[in-house]
Amino acid sequence: MNERALRTAGVAGACALAVGAYAAARWARYGHVHPQRHPADPLLDRFLPDPEIDEYHRVRVRAPAAVTYAAARGMDPMASRLVALIFRLRALPATLHRRHEAGGAASWARGSRGLVDEAVSIGWGVLAEEPGREIVVGCYTQPWHQEVRFHALPPEDFAAFAEPGYVKIAWTVGAEPVSPGESVFVTRTRVAATDPEARRRFRRYWVPMSAGIVLIRYLNLSTVKREAERRAAQEVLAR
Repeated sequence: MNERALRTAGVAGACALAVGAYAAARWARYGHVHPQRHPADPLLDRFLPDPEIDEYHRVRVRAPAAVTYAAARGMDPMASRLVALIFRLRALPATLHRRHEAGGAASWARGSRGLVDEAVSIGWGVLAEEPGREIVVGCYTQPWHQEVRFHALPPEDFAAFAEPGYVKIAWTVGAEPVSPGESVFVTRTRVAATDPEARRRFRRYWVPMSAGIVLIRYLNLSTVKREAERRAAQEVLAR
C-alpha cells in the first residue's frame, strides 16, 4: 500500500472512530437532560416541562430584539445550501421509492413563506406566542418512519397528550433584549416520548440523525444573525 493510500485509510479510520464515539456518546446521554443548565423558559415549560431531549442554541446579534425576532420567525430554512442538502438527504428514501414525504423535508422549498408559516403548513401548530419576543411551535409525530407526518394539537391538550407510539416535539424561536441595539437569538428544541416503545424507536432515530439536526440549528443561528443585522442597518440608514 503506497503512502497516499495509507493516509487515506488513516483519515477514513479516524473519521469512523469519531463517528462511532459521537454515536456512543449520544446513545449514553439520551434522556439525561438538565434544563436548569440553561435560562428558564416558562412559555416552553407549559408544554414540555420534562423532556428527554433538550437542545439549546443562542447567538448574540447587533440588532434590537424585535428586529431579531422578526428575522427568526420569517427565516427561510432553505437559504443555506448546506441546510437544503441535509433536508434533501433526509427525504432521499421516500424520493427513491417515488413517494412524497408528506410533512417532511420534501415539503420545504427555497423561497418559503418563513420558518413558522411553513412549519404550520406541514402540520405543526403554534402553541403560544409572546409577540415580538418568543413563539413555541409543537406537534406529535413518528420521525423514524420513511414518510413523516406532523400532527398539531390544541395548546391546552399538548402537555397531557399521551397516545402511545409517538413523540411530542416543541421548539422555540425567540429574541432576548440585551440593550436597545443588541439582542440574543435563542432557539430551543425539546422532545418527549409517549411510551417506552416510542422512546426506543426515537432513540435509534436520534443517535444517527442528531448531528445533522444540530448542524441545522447552528447554521440557522448564522442565518438569523446576518438577516437581523442587515435589517437593523437598513433601519439606521433610513432614519
